[in-house]
Parts: sequence; structure tokens; C-alpha cells
Amino acid sequence: MQKTREKDQSPPLIMITGRADRDSVLAVKSLRISAFFTKPFQVSCVVQCLGVLLPLDEPPRAITLNTEDLISYFSGLSAGELDLPLLASVKDKLHLGYGGASMDLRALANDWQYAPALCAHLIAAANGAAYLGLGQPSTNLNGALTRLGVLTSVNLAISQALRQTNTQPDGMLMTFIQAHLNDAERLAERVMLLAQQCGLDPAPLESAALLHRMGELCVLYQTQKGENQGNSVTEETLTHAVRDVSAPFVIRLKACWGLPMLLRELIGAINALPHMHVRREQVVMRLAGAMDNGEPEAVIDRLQRLAGLT
Repeated sequence: MQKTREKDQSPPLIMITGRADRDSVLAVKSLRISAFFTKPFQVSCVVQCLGVLLPLDEPPRAITLNTEDLISYFSGLSAGELDLPLLASVKDKLHLGYGGASMDLRALANDWQYAPALCAHLIAAANGAAYLGLGQPSTNLNGALTRLGVLTSVNLAISQALRQTNTQPDGMLMTFIQAHLNDAERLAERVMLLAQQCGLDPAPLESAALLHRMGELCVLYQTQKGENQGNSVTEETLTHAVRDVSAPFVIRLKACWGLPMLLRELIGAINALPHMHVRREQVVMRLAGAMDNGEPEAVIDRLQRLAGLT
């Protein structure tokens, strides 16, 4: 920071530190620090500070992409750039920040239960290196929240919202995204009911159902990011991209986020059962998928028998 100030006095500087003693504060006073945060801090406060200090971006010039251009753009994205869109209602509440009574695991689980992006990121974090050795892998939102704790969970969620501040979809993209979110929520509700009827733990099955559209949602989110960079697409182009790129994105996301094998198997079972060593949980996922897709009664009857529901 001192070297930065020696070169230029104008850029805003924010300091985040674990030291809050008087001497440390006085030591940086001469550097004209714009904001000083001590750990543990709330991301919402930093976000609010950044909103005041940073200038708005200039709007880019729009360029219409064809299917080949869009798929080429997707192919150039690294795994770390891939993500899912946050629900507008969830993002708005995160931007306002959490505090007081709302900083409660049960309240957070209720707010985020149908947010695939947060579900995936929090499960990934709960299974990260910092939490190794804490028992079985986390496979659902409630388990991830419990393992991470309230403050860490909120900070991770607000960080996610911050990364998506300028990627709020509208029009055609919003229609596509909402349709897939509705599909995921409907399947999650159906699979929870079936799991309860079978006497199974519904939590991991609900997570798998919530994430089964993550390939499509990832395509739509990346398209929105492309539009923010000055690109635009037609409905036909977007439809082709969702069809052709969703499956590769799912593979990359599962690996990037390190989703537990149980979740990967449950997600895959929605469309097809493995040829060998089929577990009852997988049958329930396949049954829910078949019922949701309106597959023939003969298929559904067979799956119900396999699940022990007849």
C-alpha cells in the first residue's frame, strides 16, 4: 500500500486485517486508507463500501453472435469461470446483507433451499480442504450450512452475489432460466415426497434434483455474461447452445466443484439407471424423472415396483 501511495495518491485503498489495535490503525493513517475492516468482517459491508468507491462501467457495444460463435466463446471459458445464475430474490437479499435474527441456519436454509448456485457452492466449500476429516461428505444444503457455520456461509453467499452484480438476466434469458429453475424445484419436491414414502433420507435426493439442470443454467448464465461484454444472441442460437453445451458443462462443473460421488450418481440416475449395482435412491431419482417427463405408464409402473412402492 505504501508503494501504491508513493506512485499515486488517487486510487481508493481498502485494508482488511486481523489487527485492530490502536498502533496498527495509526500506522496506516498516513496512507489515506479509504476504508479499514477488521476480521471477522461481513462481506456486505465491504460490498457497500466498494459500491461507493468504484466508478460505474461504460456500457459495451452489442454484437450478435451466431451458434458457432457462441459455442466457440463457451469453449474458451476456464472451469473456474463457469457458474450458475443466482435467483434475483436471493441476490437482492444478499446485497442488502444479513444480520441479527436473519443470521440463523434455519432462516438461511429456508431462503436458499431452491437456489442451485448457492447449494452447489456451499456443498463444495463444506467438502473443501479446510473441512476434511469432519465425517461423511456433505451432500445437501442443511449439512453444508451446519458444517460451515452462519458467518462463513453468509460471506460465501454474498461473495457469490457480488460476482454476479452485473449479470441480472431479463427478457428471453430470464424466461429460459426461470423455466429451468421451475423444473428443478418441481423435481425436488417430487423426489422428496417419493423418498419419504420409501423411508429414505430425502436431503441428498433433493440436492441432486435441484442441481440436475445445472448444465442448462450454466449455459444461460454464461450467455448473460457474454451479453454484458457486448454480445447478444437470438432465441434459436440460445436453444442450440443449451442443447449442445449443457452436457459438457455438467461434467466440468462436477469436477471443478468436487461434488461428492453420491450426488453425481443421483443426478445421473434421473435420466438413466446404471447397468449394475443399482441402489434404491437411484431408482427413486429415475422414477421422479420419469414422472416429471411424462414417460409411459409401463416405465413408471416398473420403476415403482423397483422402488418398492407397489
